[in-house]
Amino acid sequence: MDEPQSLDSLFKEKLFRIPDYQRGYAWQKNQLKDFWEDLINLSSDRKHYTGVLTLNEVENKDKTANEYWLVEDYSYKVYHVVDGQQRLTTFVVFLQAFIDSFREREKNDDKTDKEIYVTESLNLEEIANKYLFRVKPSDVHYKTYKFGYTVDNPSYRYLKHKIFKEDGGGSIKDTFYTLNLEIAYQYFLGQFRKLHDDDSNKLQEIYKKLTKNFLFNEYVIKDEFDVFVAFETMNNRGKKLSDLELLKNRLIYLTTLYTDEQIEEDGRTITRNAINDAWKEIYHQLGRNSEQPLDDDEFLKAHWIMYFKSRSRGSEHVKFLLESKFSPQNIYAPQEAEQKVVPEVNPEVSEESLDELDMDDTENNESNIEDISNAPRKFLNPNEIKKYVDSLRDSAEHWFNSYYPYESDKLTVEEKAAIDRLNRINNMGYFRPLIMSIFKNSNKTTPEERVQLMGQIERFIFIVFRLGQVRSNSGEAEFYNAAREYDKGILNLEDIERKLKDSDLLPLFEQSKILRSEDFYNYLDKKFNTRKKKGFYSWPSLMYFLYEYELSLYSPNQDKKVFWDNLLKTSRDKVSIEHIFPQTPTPTWKKAFADIGEEEYGYYGGSIGNLLLLSQSINSALQNDSFDDKKNPKSHDSDGNSRRGYSKGSYSEMEVAKYDKWGPEEIKERGLHLLAFMEERWDFKFESDEAKEKLLFLNIEE
Repeated sequence: MDEPQSLDSLFKEKLFRIPDYQRGYAWQKNQLKDFWEDLINLSSDRKHYTGVLTLNEVENKDKTANEYWLVEDYSYKVYHVVDGQQRLTTFVVFLQAFIDSFREREKNDDKTDKEIYVTESLNLEEIANKYLFRVKPSDVHYKTYKFGYTVDNPSYRYLKHKIFKEDGGGSIKDTFYTLNLEIAYQYFLGQFRKLHDDDSNKLQEIYKKLTKNFLFNEYVIKDEFDVFVAFETMNNRGKKLSDLELLKNRLIYLTTLYTDEQIEEDGRTITRNAINDAWKEIYHQLGRNSEQPLDDDEFLKAHWIMYFKSRSRGSEHVKFLLESKFSPQNIYAPQEAEQKVVPEVNPEVSEESLDELDMDDTENNESNIEDISNAPRKFLNPNEIKKYVDSLRDSAEHWFNSYYPYESDKLTVEEKAAIDRLNRINNMGYFRPLIMSIFKNSNKTTPEERVQLMGQIERFIFIVFRLGQVRSNSGEAEFYNAAREYDKGILNLEDIERKLKDSDLLPLFEQSKILRSEDFYNYLDKKFNTRKKKGFYSWPSLMYFLYEYELSLYSPNQDKKVFWDNLLKTSRDKVSIEHIFPQTPTPTWKKAFADIGEEEYGYYGGSIGNLLLLSQSINSALQNDSFDDKKNPKSHDSDGNSRRGYSKGSYSEMEVAKYDKWGPEEIKERGLHLLAFMEERWDFKFESDEAKEKLLFLNIEE
């Protein structure tokens, strides 16, 4: 390894390309801030060692390639970046922001890059030519970028057309990685704008420190096969690679291990292209919601559950994918297929788990063995890789839609509403792989059938987890397995509906649909037996339940008055749920509850009939006002705004506003009405009217 070099030296007669097995740009605000502070705080007479830049020199004999003229006429060399991509990307984005900050200054409005000087002898055109691109001196005059990617993907197109401002970009798919590029560009541009205002001379110093004082050790790998191994072993440098990113590298690496007898050259290319296309689509889908991009490893785990196996403990899926299924040993050192090895029983693994291993899944040649160290090695056919990659690609859109159904242009209105309802109930968790599987195989069913099934899932979740208070991971193995079996065509929707109705977890007798409510009562009893007696107010599903009740009161030809997203944005001085009879009653309220002892106030305050979903969620507006004032406020708030009462609020509020007064009987009456709605909405019955009254916690003497 040579002496450390500056970026000024590294960029001489070199073209850097990010190979297809690499991820995109992953640095975020914390890494950008560290980079900036390292640069700003570095003394001009000091050097900053940045690390090793690991490269792999590649030949470029393609005369049609964009960079061939630089290789042939100017002796440039092309290098794949094995390690150091994040730092190099940051450098070129930094420089583009640096250049643009000069361009946008008012005094430079009518000047070309050749006329805008950073120092007395260095202009913007020279900086761009040195580090960003060269323009071919011919009639075509196209740009060849010194830093880029080996394949056309959203990151490369975004870098060229959105960051480097090259014309003709057209529409570009946004991904998690393109979002990071934009964040980096805007971050640095913001820093430069401030320096232009505060101390424009410091910009010259920053440029010199970055290009001359930031040092790299350059290390060139000669053997192509060592490149992939080096990439994985360097995983812990900088921002750790995700499991999905590691898997892409591994799969592309495997395509290089097959002999010409095992796979023809065009087959190798087809498989490699399929991998690149799949990851391009996956990261497009995961990053479609730029404000809340989806976690790539969560997607990988969910797909593994759907494709290979019914449950996962910790990072077991990663171990399986990288050490068992897609291991190099399955290509260059296959074992005899008939060498059937029975794994040792792990004492921590239940018999139920062992029943799910499917060790003889010869149809799909898939290993589902718990103890992968003892698993028999099976030759990994190239078609298996492509089949798996195709499934990953096809699943990504449906994974995204399971989180953001209203951003889909393929789902029906009813399907969007059904998925949205599952997200609202906040326990979709282990059903999400099943939902992905169902929509991935949508050709098997109709939208109406899918909506019906999702309704059954929502009912199951509400009864089992929200009323039955069953542990949130109970039954996950059964429905994880259902996701896999449905994807393979072993189960149909009717089979899954049967599982939902016949599950041992369901605390009711399905034929008569009678709910055993002891668990729910015992849960509420603990909530009432506290100092503040919050009762139903502490039930995590209260907002969901009251929102569903609100939706039942309005029809499509009316204006919707409450939106779920708004309910999730309440600040400390605002609430979404109102105690009609207040927690701290005034003398007026005490008069209305004269027949109730003060020690019993908390039971009435926390009973479900006393809790109301508000449209404006402004608790400070109504506070402890009398019931008449809550219905029709006669005053204004502290800002002089007219206060909106129940009579002009949500449909639930307007329903309450129809009461002439509010006391113990009204709370009981509305509570029984809400529990009757619960029975109808989720299709079950409480054991008796007495059982329903007991859940209201208003018979205090009991």
